[in-house]
Amino acid sequence: MSIKTKFAALALTALAVTGTIASTTSQAEARPYGWGWGVGAGLVGAAIVGSAIAANDGYYYNGYRRCAWVRQFDAYGNYIGRVRSCY
Repeated sequence: MSIKTKFAALALTALAVTGTIASTTSQAEARPYGWGWGVGAGLVGAAIVGSAIAANDGYYYNGYRRCAWVRQFDAYGNYIGRVRSCY
C-alpha cells in the first residue's frame, strides 16, 4: 500500500468513528435561532447611519466646497507629497 492509500484509509476510518460517536451521544433538539430581532435592528441601524452620512454633504463656502492642499508625511516624519483635502 502506498502512503496515499494508507492516509485515505485512516481518514475514512476516523470519519466513520466520529460519525458513530456523534450519532449515539447527542439528541436532536429543534428550536429557533432567534436572529430575527438582531438582523432587524442591524438593518434599521444601517439605514439610519447611511441616511445620516448621505445627508451630510460637507461644508460649503459661498456655494463651493472648501478644499486645500495638505502636506503628507510618513510615520518617520519624511515628506511624501501633497494631497487634496476637502473640509
